[in-house]
Amino acid sequence: MIVGTAGHIDHGKTALLRALTGVEGDHRREERERGITIDLGYRYADLGDGAPTGFIDVPGHERFVHNMLAGASGIDLLLLVIAADDGVMPQTREHLAIAELLGIGRAMVALTKIDRVAPARLDEVRLQIGALLAPGPFAGAPIFPLSSVTGEGVADLRGALAQAAGERTWRGTNGLFRLPIDRAFSVAGAGVVVTGTAFAGAVASGDELMLSPSGRRVRVRGLHAQNRTADAAHAGQRVALNIAGERLTVESIRRGEWLVHPDLHGPATRLDIELRLLPSEVHALTHWTPVHLHLGAQDVTGRVALLDGDRVRPGEAALAQLVLNGPTHAVHGDALVLRDQSAQRTLGGGRVLDPFAPTRHRRTPARIEQLQALRGQTLEAALPTLLAHADNGIAPWTLERQFNHPRAHWRLPAGVLELTTRQGPRLFAPEVWNGLRSRLLAALERFHADQPDELGPDRDRLRRIALPQLERPVFIALLESLLAEEAIQASGPWLHLPGHRVLLTAAEESLKARLWPLLIAGGYDPPWVRDLARALDHDEAEVRHLLRKLARLGELQQVVKDLFYPEATVRALARRLLALEENAGMVQAADFRDAIGLGRKRSIQLLEHFDRIGLTRRLGNARKVRRDSALVAALAVDAASTAPDS
Repeated sequence: MIVGTAGHIDHGKTALLRALTGVEGDHRREERERGITIDLGYRYADLGDGAPTGFIDVPGHERFVHNMLAGASGIDLLLLVIAADDGVMPQTREHLAIAELLGIGRAMVALTKIDRVAPARLDEVRLQIGALLAPGPFAGAPIFPLSSVTGEGVADLRGALAQAAGERTWRGTNGLFRLPIDRAFSVAGAGVVVTGTAFAGAVASGDELMLSPSGRRVRVRGLHAQNRTADAAHAGQRVALNIAGERLTVESIRRGEWLVHPDLHGPATRLDIELRLLPSEVHALTHWTPVHLHLGAQDVTGRVALLDGDRVRPGEAALAQLVLNGPTHAVHGDALVLRDQSAQRTLGGGRVLDPFAPTRHRRTPARIEQLQALRGQTLEAALPTLLAHADNGIAPWTLERQFNHPRAHWRLPAGVLELTTRQGPRLFAPEVWNGLRSRLLAALERFHADQPDELGPDRDRLRRIALPQLERPVFIALLESLLAEEAIQASGPWLHLPGHRVLLTAAEESLKARLWPLLIAGGYDPPWVRDLARALDHDEAEVRHLLRKLARLGELQQVVKDLFYPEATVRALARRLLALEENAGMVQAADFRDAIGLGRKRSIQLLEHFDRIGLTRRLGNARKVRRDSALVAALAVDAASTAPDS
């Protein structure tokens, strides 16, 4: 168990911990000389249950509140220290507010310095404490009058803490490991050591981890858990990790960074949150207010973009997006605290809803509905609403990262579809997937009605006119499912509904029979429209019209104006191009020119055509084949159909 003390300066927190644990806390000379705790102090004691309980002595001075926030993020039980002579002070209220915002689940009150006051004063301060705690989650918390000087009452508090340690609910270890770093230092003979309270998961010597958000990979050489040498540690324990990495130094580690499992690394500069403004605030919080965000041990500046209004009144909650000036690490449910621009006053706090907050459409009704669902505690509860507004589905890995909830532990709601795309699986709500299918078919039907003389659009054109919001891998998966069901058919690169045909007239059939041998005989250099018209002694406009119609039928492809290649010739050129890539990894224009025996100008025209139809992607002066191209798939079918029987 981790116990954190909080309260006003000079109310006896350090002396109380010395009395409880028997351990001196002010190890640093500057701290001892000034008589205050400047940084987080950690002490451990066996309170009688056989396991070490960790005590965090968080500082009480105003200028060190950010240190208090760093310590509070991992506390299981708050020990609120209030001196009997002073009573409740401003810092008492602020520390209590921060503990409530961070969701610390349990509290006890140590009423110190009772040796300095009369019984009547003691009763008066008890009433003050009761009134202080009454409105919040710690109402009715037990109060233990004591004196660290005489020892009176200390045993009673120690016994209550020991009982609480035995009743403590352990944090889950199903998630991946994550720990906010609040200290980094060097140990002679060991190297870099970082400390923090493990938020989730487990870690062992030899594990590979990542510093986030910097992205530096490290290896765990050894560790201490709850101040004892250990081979492994888990969520809820105070951990010191001896880590090693390439050119890793203490100076390269910033306080506030996280040490996480590599799968959790995902720096964020926008967080969608549930925000609550403290009732003690005098003014409402308005849109785009500058703030300090405290999350884990990190302090980063940014602004609050309100999502469902233009102001939040004291004591109210609202949805908001934090737009940060630097990257951070977060997962769903992380508690956070916001302080004002000068870091002098705590404004409020809340919980992270989505660490992958969008930059656009953040106030739409669909997005607000998703955020309302994310106010719940579990992935499974939020998933139906998230999927209902996700045309592109949701990649399972993003949910694992967002919730730190490995898929092995999921219990998916009934009916969720998992579909394979060329960039991995996606989850879909059945109604969303079926809606996409209907919209695609309806768009194709409209195309046929508007363009009856065309066989159909190619894949990229169909995506633009039907579902431009779909990511390419999702659109391809949708199209392939419809092709497999024969709800859509392909004729060359053209896509159409079953039964839709573009027919040639008798005169066009006759003209085709005369010009087709000339196109085939031309090989990689077929005749231009004007040359075909001259050779056949036919009207050039009629020849051009027929060739364009044959292109719409999928029998020809127009490379440039008035230059048409038969589909078989295009496939032969594509096979040459694929062979070049297999040998060299990339296709250079000069190599393609030499392979087909044409001039540079025509070679470039052909390569640019392949770029347009999605066979290749230009990278500088070279090309890379798109393996998800429809033409690559057609060539594979050709190869399979001509392969000898095995």
